[in-house]
Parts: sequence; C-alpha cells; structure tokens
Amino acid sequence: MRGLWRDLNIRLNSAKPSTEVSPEFQHALMRQILKTELARTTGVIGFTLVLASTSSALFFVSPAEVEHIWHGRLYPLYIWAVIGPFIAFEFGILYLVKRRIALDQDIPVLRRYIGTFIETSLPTLLLAIHIDRMGATEALGFAAPLVYFLFIVLSTLRLDFWLPVFTGLVAAVELFAMAMLYHPALPRDVVYHLLRSLVILICGLLAGAVALRVRRQFEASIAAASARDRVTNLFGQHVSPPVVERLLREGAATTSELRRVVVMFVDFRSFTVQAQQRSPREVVERLDRAFAVLVEILDRHGGIVNKFLGDGLLALFGAPIAHDDAVRQAVDAARDMLAAMERDNAAGDWALRIGIGVHVGEVVAGTIGSPRRKEYTVIGDAVNLASRLEALNKELGTQCLISAAVYDALGETGRDAVPLGEMKVRGYERPVAVWRLG
Repeated sequence: MRGLWRDLNIRLNSAKPSTEVSPEFQHALMRQILKTELARTTGVIGFTLVLASTSSALFFVSPAEVEHIWHGRLYPLYIWAVIGPFIAFEFGILYLVKRRIALDQDIPVLRRYIGTFIETSLPTLLLAIHIDRMGATEALGFAAPLVYFLFIVLSTLRLDFWLPVFTGLVAAVELFAMAMLYHPALPRDVVYHLLRSLVILICGLLAGAVALRVRRQFEASIAAASARDRVTNLFGQHVSPPVVERLLREGAATTSELRRVVVMFVDFRSFTVQAQQRSPREVVERLDRAFAVLVEILDRHGGIVNKFLGDGLLALFGAPIAHDDAVRQAVDAARDMLAAMERDNAAGDWALRIGIGVHVGEVVAGTIGSPRRKEYTVIGDAVNLASRLEALNKELGTQCLISAAVYDALGETGRDAVPLGEMKVRGYERPVAVWRLG
C-alpha cells in the first residue's frame, strides 16, 4: 500500500501542466465536459434499461434458471421499483446538463457529488434485493457488486480526480456496510470483505489518476497547439517547422526590442507588365511556383518571410531568433535564389527576373497592430536601406546588391562581391557604398 500511494503521488505531481491554459480554453473545456456528461448520462440510462429489461425477460424466457438462481423469489416488480426511479433521476440529470449548456454554465460541485452518490448507490439497492431474494452469501458473490466498477469507469469521463475517488469511496463503504449488515461477521469474513472494498477504493483512486492525467495531457496539448498557432499567426505561415520548434522552445519575443537584423527585399522585375498579358489564374500560379522556390531556400538558410509584398517579399535573418552568422546565411540564400530562379525559368515558359537588396543593421523588432490582429515586423533605417538597394537593381541592371555593412561582415567569404562605388540612393543625402553580388 505504501508503494501504491507513493506511485500515485508521483503520477499526480507529474500530471501537473507545465503551461497555463487560458480562461477561454477552460471555458471551452467546461462545455466539452458537459457534452461528455450528456453522453455518460445517456449511457447510464441505456445500461439500466437493458439491465432491467434483460432481468425481466429472463423471468419469462427461462423460468427454470431464474428459479435455480433466485430460489423462486425474483419478481420484475422489485427490479423496476428500484430502476424506475433511478431512470427518472437520470433523465432529470439529462435535463439539468442540457439547461446548463444552454445557459453556458457549469454544474455546481455539490450537485455533482450528490448525483454521484445517488448513482453509486444503485448497485447497493440491487444488492439489497439480491440478498433478500437470493441469500447473503450468494448475492455478495453475484453480479451486483460488479456494477460498482461501471460507475467508477464512467466517472473518469468528467476529467476530475476527486469524483472517481468519491465514487470508489462510496462504493467501497456501501459494499462493506452491506456485507457486515447481512453476512455473519466472523473475523475472517471481516478481512475478506474489507479487502474487497479496498480493491474498489483503489480502483476509484486509479480512475481518478487516469482522469487527471488525461485532463492534464489534454490541457498541455491544447496549450502547445495554441502556442504553435500564436507563433504561426505572429510570424506568418511561411515560418519553417524548425524555426517554429525553436521559437516554441526559446520563447518568441512579442515586445518591441532593438536588435541587429539582416533585412532582405526580393522583387520580381517588370512583373506588372508581364502579368497584363496573362489571365489572373496564370499570374497566381506563376507567383506561387516562384515563391515556393524562394521560400524553400529561405527556410534552408534560417530566414523567415516576414511579409509578401504583392510580387515580392521581405525576409529576415537574425529575427525573431538571433544568429551569429545571419549575414552569411542571407548572402548564401541570395546566391541560391539567383541560381534557383535561373533553373526555374529554364523549366517554364514565363521567365521571371528577380532583384535582391540586402542590408544589416539595428531595427526595432516586435509586434504591431490592433488587439484583434497583430503581426511581427521590423522598423528602422536598415529596412529602408535594404528596400532602396533592391530598387537600385533596376537602375543599375543588376540582380543582387549588398551594403557596405554586409560586405564588411562577410569577411573573406564576400571577396567575390564587385564594388560599384558610392551610389546616390533615393531618400539619403549622402551616397551609399554598394556591392554587386553574383
């Protein structure tokens, strides 16, 4: 017994949720448990009807067997005298649960325990009838005590630890009381019936532990799914699964913070003009195919798509997850994008030319929006300069331009970049040093 209690305590402690769930989830869970209560009550009604009907049918179908078991003292009237009011009580519970669902309210705790006590007492009444008609020794070893287990099992559907324990306690006490009341109380008989009742109580404890574990796992699963949804909604659907997993492990910062980020703008050159010559379906299909190529490369190199900008996108490296080698990741991704688009163009009949601008600098990163709709974004001069560099490709006839900050951060790996000198960039008073990549 000491080992059992220790194991049960370990199980209960380990079942505690590691993450808190929201009040909205608790409310939704309450409604779901009420719906489960409807199914449970309906099942109890069905079981008692089948039990009463079967017992009554046996009285007429196989009177010899009934005579042998019950010593000629089984009458359907006794069975229905107990089960009839019980079924009426269960229909009352059914009405109460439906009303509570309509009112969007939970059933009071006291009513739950009163209902549990009445339900668990049904086998006790059946056992009293058995003892009266069959004899104490035969009745205590017959089917009625087994019905207690049915109500213990069904009580786990309430996903509450104490209700199954209470069910097991009521069943154990009532069974022991009936045995002591109707059976000769020899010392060995007391131990025998005490052990039987103890087994029922242990079943109630285990059922409660199972119910609690299921509830905790359910809450933990919903909390994890909610966290995953929040990450996906915050950072967009095109965050790669590895990035999502890392955000969930490390925690995604939702407050605004100053951080060093590599910003990449990608745009399809002359796309609007080419799109005018094609149907909307063709335009969408071509964009989807091209974006699929680019997003796969970004995922592979640790970047995220922060926004889709019509026929372009804004990608980030080093946010929301910091990375020491974010500059190299971004440049490698840009090189792969240029090569991948060449291969994609060769395989289709609509060639797309992309322009890429990459800059690294400090930005304010965090969530922005209304209470109903927020998104993760970056704001700062680094974002503006990356956008200007991307636009400068059109003027220079290039495909990928990087800033001096990116070039310096690359070190030896960026020595193949071609210097284009200081360029006049729209929105900036001083010229900006620019390098061509690839």
